[in-house]
Amino acid sequence: MILFYDFGEKRVGEALKACRKYLTWVQNSVFEGEITEGNLRKLKYELASKMNKEEDSLIIYTFTNMKYSNREVIGIEKIPNQYFFKNSSNLNGVENYRGRRK
Repeated sequence: MILFYDFGEKRVGEALKACRKYLTWVQNSVFEGEITEGNLRKLKYELASKMNKEEDSLIIYTFTNMKYSNREVIGIEKIPNQYFFKNSSNLNGVENYRGRRK
């Protein structure tokens, strides 16, 4: 999954703290990783309870599989040597964070 948020200055720290419990930080307000359905529900609840729905936004992309996905980084990579999937044997041709095929 990939998660993006845009929270107000007073709430952004709380959003960061909640997301780091479940996902890998990629860059400012962007997280990715594997998450169970139960933990996704918890994370959504935590973020929804912290956000101001008139000012903040949360975007979540979930994938049923990664067979046809590709990840490309152009420029500096904030967190090198990390994988979207914890089990790199599941990558099935998806590029790792250094741009090499697995």
